[in-house]
Amino acid sequence: MAIKFQYNKTSLTNLGKQLKVRQKALPTLKSKESALRASVQSAKAESQRLMEELESAMKEYDYLSRLWNEFEPGLIAVKDVELTTVKVAGVRTPELVRVDYDVKPFNAFAKPMWYTDGVKILQNLAQLGIESEVYNEKSRILEFQRKKTTQKVNLYEKVQIPGYQEAIRKIKRFMEDEENLSKASQKIVKTRHAIEEEEEL
Repeated sequence: MAIKFQYNKTSLTNLGKQLKVRQKALPTLKSKESALRASVQSAKAESQRLMEELESAMKEYDYLSRLWNEFEPGLIAVKDVELTTVKVAGVRTPELVRVDYDVKPFNAFAKPMWYTDGVKILQNLAQLGIESEVYNEKSRILEFQRKKTTQKVNLYEKVQIPGYQEAIRKIKRFMEDEENLSKASQKIVKTRHAIEEEEEL
C-alpha cells in the first residue's frame, strides 16, 4: 500500500499524526488479539468438554435403549432457547441463559415408572447439546474477530507504520535538501554581489 504524500510541511504534519495514531493503537490491538486468541481456545475447549459430557451421558443411558422404544415420541420438545449477549474482548458473543421445554402432560399412573426420569434425562441431554452449540458459535465469532484483528496488527506493524516512517523520512530529506540549496544559492548570490561591488570600486 503506497502512502500518498506531498513534499511540504502540511503533508509532514498529517503523516506524523497518522503515524502516532497507529503507534498508539498497535499495543491495544496486540493485547486484543492475544485476549481473543485465549478466548477462542477457552470457548473451543468448553464446547469440546460439553460434547464429551453429552457422549458419555448418552453411553451412560445405553442400558435404557430398549425402553426408549416405549417412550412416546413428541412428549418433550425444546420450546425456546434464551440467549444473552456478552462482550468478550470487545466482541459481542452469545451466552445461554436457559432452555425452555414443552412437556406434554402424561398420566404417570398409566405410563411406566421411568417416564419422569426419561423426561429429565432428555432435558439434560438437550441442555448439553444446546450449550455445546452455543460455545461452538461463540468460538466461531471470536475466531473471525481474531483473524480480523491479526490482519489489522499486521497491516499496522508491517505496512502502514514503516510506510509512514519512510514517507516522513523522504519529506524531511527533501525539505533539508531544499534548505541547503536555498542557502547555497544565497551564498552564491552574496559572493556575486561582493565581486560586483569590488569591480565597481
